[in-house]
Amino acid sequence: MIDERINQLGDWRGKMLARLRALIKQADPEVVEEWKWRGVPVWSHDGLICTGETYKSVVKMTFAKGAALEDPSGLFNASLEGNTRRAIDFHEGDKIDEKALRTLIRAAVTLNASRVRG
Repeated sequence: MIDERINQLGDWRGKMLARLRALIKQADPEVVEEWKWRGVPVWSHDGLICTGETYKSVVKMTFAKGAALEDPSGLFNASLEGNTRRAIDFHEGDKIDEKALRTLIRAAVTLNASRVRG
């Protein structure tokens, strides 16, 4: 269904979502993909890592436990006021800091694993 959503979008948002999906899989080859909440791609590993929501002018990558993650590259640019989640809003033409994003994804996986084992 995620493939279908990417194809449905047919514009920069579909390409962005496809790229983010590829980076998530690179960062965590064991990631589990799901389709939840009437059309939101969700990636999990020992718990929710992030979602990939698409809106008219933004692709939003929301990290479930983003507030607990180190973000030395300053990727988080949305939902900064919450106690739990943090998000990255990608707009048309935005460049992705792929290395920093993969590092952030791996940190989310490590955090989930520590809470499962802890």
